[in-house]
Amino acid sequence: MTYLPKNRFTTSHALRSLAWFLLAAAMLAVPVPSHSQARGASQAREALGAGDSIRITVFQSPDLTTETRISQDGSIVFPLIGEVELGGLTPAEAGSRIADRLRRGNFIVRPQVVVALVQLRSRQVHVLGQLLRPGNYVLEDASTRLTDILTLAGGISPIGADKVTLLTNRGGKPETREIDVPAIFRNGDTSANIQIESGDTIFVERAPVFYIYGEVQRAGAYRLEPNMIVMQALALGGGLTLRATERGIGVHRRLPNGKFKKLEAKLTDPIQTDDIVFVRESMF
Repeated sequence: MTYLPKNRFTTSHALRSLAWFLLAAAMLAVPVPSHSQARGASQAREALGAGDSIRITVFQSPDLTTETRISQDGSIVFPLIGEVELGGLTPAEAGSRIADRLRRGNFIVRPQVVVALVQLRSRQVHVLGQLLRPGNYVLEDASTRLTDILTLAGGISPIGADKVTLLTNRGGKPETREIDVPAIFRNGDTSANIQIESGDTIFVERAPVFYIYGEVQRAGAYRLEPNMIVMQALALGGGLTLRATERGIGVHRRLPNGKFKKLEAKLTDPIQTDDIVFVRESMF
């Protein structure tokens, strides 16, 4: 019989390999919560409200499984026990209340009730005005910020203003705030990126514009940028034509009474909202 020389590293190497294998298997066996699971856990801690759709399951009583929507007064109608007030309760608390009613009515001895949120509608924010996708959006996260909602709505449209109007009613106190969205990123002022709550309304109005006509390459309406002057306005219009004269530039400006006043303009004069810049033809 032939004996192979014993390798003193064989046993320790095998043990190390086995240990790494068992560790890897244990790590793979540990469940990692997905984004949807994390969101579901967050929703499970939040209160139910009017418009929310829920599914109610009673253990070992499949005939009592119910999917319904919470009414405007915060209640539902459930088999055997009738109307139940669930508004303001978490799903776990709602399940306990239904179980208590079933037990007190002697319908089930030890009921086990699970309430699951199917569709969230009670916590919404209203987004109006010059956005790519205005509408109502659900606040699935309690820490949602202004920029989060603007992103959901597709962002501000090209003709939308930089300043956003936010209407809130915190603690029964109505408040209107104007927020300069570009300044949040330009100045790093994160305090302006405030937390959005249910019932808030975000409104983006049309950006201020001015108008150009006469001897310019591209007459029309243009977005008014901050601190814009006549020279910049003419540049947006493609510049003057060969027949134009710089001495023939004027501005029609709207007065507070709604009437327009005709002004002679220099290239360095500021432009205001709704100004009408006109360029005359040279006489020579």
